[in-house]
Amino acid sequence: MQTGESGPEQQAEQSGQIGRAVSLLRRGGVVGYPSETVWGLAALTERAAVDRLYQLKGREADKPVQLSCLSPEHARRWLRPGQPDAERLTRFWPGPLTLLAWAGADCPEWLAPGGVVGLRVPSHPVIRALLAATGGTLATTSLNPSGQPAAGTAEQAQGYGLADLLLPELLPGLAPNSVEMGSPAPVSSAESGSPASGSTEWGSDTSGMASTVFDLRTRQVLRQGAISQDELLAALW
Repeated sequence: MQTGESGPEQQAEQSGQIGRAVSLLRRGGVVGYPSETVWGLAALTERAAVDRLYQLKGREADKPVQLSCLSPEHARRWLRPGQPDAERLTRFWPGPLTLLAWAGADCPEWLAPGGVVGLRVPSHPVIRALLAATGGTLATTSLNPSGQPAAGTAEQAQGYGLADLLLPELLPGLAPNSVEMGSPAPVSSAESGSPASGSTEWGSDTSGMASTVFDLRTRQVLRQGAISQDELLAALW
């Protein structure tokens, strides 16, 4: 009977996969990861790593990357004080909501072009494990070349060939190991048609729907996702 708990061997393998990703990030690499929305690309918040993220995607220099954070507390570190709406909307975190807000004085320009920072606290356990191992914040963006649809499956993520390493959709004992580009892509339970036992404990398939993007400065939804503008506005009153 599966309890959802991992034994020492699985925990060691989990640590090994995340450790491999962390080592790659510290060398300036880019890691592909699953989220509860679409697949993403992650890099450290250092200038050179963020520049490479932009180059890989072909992203416009004035379009900010997203900062994925482990918790609302980590996200607040990047915000300019005096934005009460941000605090009211933390009720939707962890979850599929990206907030655009004025960046704090300590947030460097390459993370917040024009002084605007995009913040998200994801709920998928794989990216959360990576965030926990890297200090709580990573520069992230959807896994796709600019102008192309975001990858919604491991196969699509592999096909784009942007990441130096792809993490699995599920952590050890529930899915294939992480794979580097050029190796067979892991198959999710949704793609294979069979359920993954214990997936609610250690991971989940991506939904294929990008996060809602809400601009705190104008109180407008810039991209509709799972959370509606009405829900967000209701939380602000």
